[in-house]
Amino acid sequence: MTGSEVTPSVSPSFRLAYVPGVTPAKWVRIWNERLPDVPLTLVPVSAAEASDVLRGRGADAGFLRLPVDRTDLSAIPLYSETTVVVVPKDHVVAAVDEVSAEDLADELMLHPLDDVLDWEQRPGRPAIERPATTADAIELVAAGVGLLVVPQSLARLHHRKDLTYRPVTDAPESRVALSWPEDRTTDQVEDFIGIVRGRTVNSSRGRSPAPAPAQPKHKRADTGATRRKPAAGKPTGKSPRSGSGAPKGGKRGKPRRRS
Repeated sequence: MTGSEVTPSVSPSFRLAYVPGVTPAKWVRIWNERLPDVPLTLVPVSAAEASDVLRGRGADAGFLRLPVDRTDLSAIPLYSETTVVVVPKDHVVAAVDEVSAEDLADELMLHPLDDVLDWEQRPGRPAIERPATTADAIELVAAGVGLLVVPQSLARLHHRKDLTYRPVTDAPESRVALSWPEDRTTDQVEDFIGIVRGRTVNSSRGRSPAPAPAQPKHKRADTGATRRKPAAGKPTGKSPRSGSGAPKGGKRGKPRRRS
């Protein structure tokens, strides 16, 4: 390398993973406004592989669904989703505003292998085979094979004109969190945490600001005038007895002697 050659600098970047159903557009927009010199790359991942992608350095941070093993991953819970049942538009469930798990007791229910809900006991009658993905299960619902219970964001993601969905009041909810490797809490990760938490640009990293330096004490401005001490014996102001200045009527005479 000659002295005139300059090694090109590599611009930093930030990789953000996200699972199906999560829409990171708002946070990405704020990132691009605040950090235009740091490109943000979106990394779509399945819910099952999200944690491994973070551990394997495939992304700097990511939106995933709880629970997450916090042995080596940090996580900030963000919000919980309404759980819904996806049905054909001509199904009886479409005629009501919401249902309970008991209302679905006689229905054939699909349980995809990528299901993200933590059920103690799933409602309805289980289908003989489990679809590989939620997308496959949606196709079966459209074919009239069964019904599907999912977080509302997934119902929206796989929306079809011939399907609709209704809330399930007593179903478990899916919680979405921002997660990242605990040992790689970089400045960029801190910046993104601040964006997600709604901090202003001046406090986006979440660290306590450094204490302001102590202000020096300013001496009283010299106006050019000097204070003089009053001369001995001269009044300095109001008389403590009369509250006024010098006595009225000129000099006071000697007191008369009583006869």
